[in-house]
Amino acid sequence: MATLVIHGGAGGDGPWLGKTPLDPARIACMKQVLQIVGNKLESGEIDCLEAVTTAVEMLEDEPLFNAGQGSVIGEDGSITMDASVMRGADLAAGSVVNVTKLRHPIRAANLVLKQGWPVMLNSSAADDFGLNNGLQEVSQDWLITELRKSQWQQWKSSKSNPGATDEDDSLLDHDLEGRVTTEFSDEGMGTVGAVAVDNNGNLAAATSTGGMTGKPRGRIGDTPIIGAGTWSDDLIAVSCTGVGEAYIRTCAAHRLAMDYQQTNDLPTSANTILDAVAPLGGRGGLIAVTSTGDFVMPFQTRLMYRGSWKSGTVQVGIGPEIET
Repeated sequence: MATLVIHGGAGGDGPWLGKTPLDPARIACMKQVLQIVGNKLESGEIDCLEAVTTAVEMLEDEPLFNAGQGSVIGEDGSITMDASVMRGADLAAGSVVNVTKLRHPIRAANLVLKQGWPVMLNSSAADDFGLNNGLQEVSQDWLITELRKSQWQQWKSSKSNPGATDEDDSLLDHDLEGRVTTEFSDEGMGTVGAVAVDNNGNLAAATSTGGMTGKPRGRIGDTPIIGAGTWSDDLIAVSCTGVGEAYIRTCAAHRLAMDYQQTNDLPTSANTILDAVAPLGGRGGLIAVTSTGDFVMPFQTRLMYRGSWKSGTVQVGIGPEIET
């Protein structure tokens, strides 16, 4: 029954170009997350809520994903991060928006959920809440990596749309001859998320992000908005990745839950939601798992970092193929 599914963001136009030299580290991280958290979930050591929170914490600690350390840099040169988590059994939820000092924004969201009220905390109040509850404080210098500095500098120099450089590993991968600079604005590249069902059939979902390179001050995407980027009820748990505004406008995560309730056909429902998001400029992907352990990881972009753990089997993928 116990199943864990994770993602590390989706994005890109055109054909799959193959792995970059940075991708083995991302794959290794995903496999470690799935193996460690999946085993604890199956053994009953942790429940679904702790599983998705821990999984996302581990992804936040991988600097090559756009969450926690390694988050992308906004228009003003700073990092702000969003995260949310939801428990399906009682629809409890917690969310933090535009935090700047926390190593693990998702743990702050978890604490908001457990406190019970309010559901969402913003900016310095969210930072203070996390710090007052014992979370680790980090500096902006610690959060910012050389890759993100390079992407931000390229974005600033080219006067591109926000997010236009988020997927350009070639900034540091000088040995990739012929890899061209990409010019699209997918927020979700590197955004991380997890969904899980535990041995009792209970569900939870979590999502965390640094947003998009060059985002304007105060901008909020879908990640911290319950029903847009994250949703869980007693039938399904969902975490989305893509251009946040389109997922907000379609209430994508909740819409998937409602569609699945009617159809009981998870793959069809998931693709229906991605088809609804696409015309609004939001092509991306999502992960979802049901209370019976069925799961999907669809995407309509060049790639999506994704993986699953079920019955001890770990599978991961970036492009069209899945690896074991």
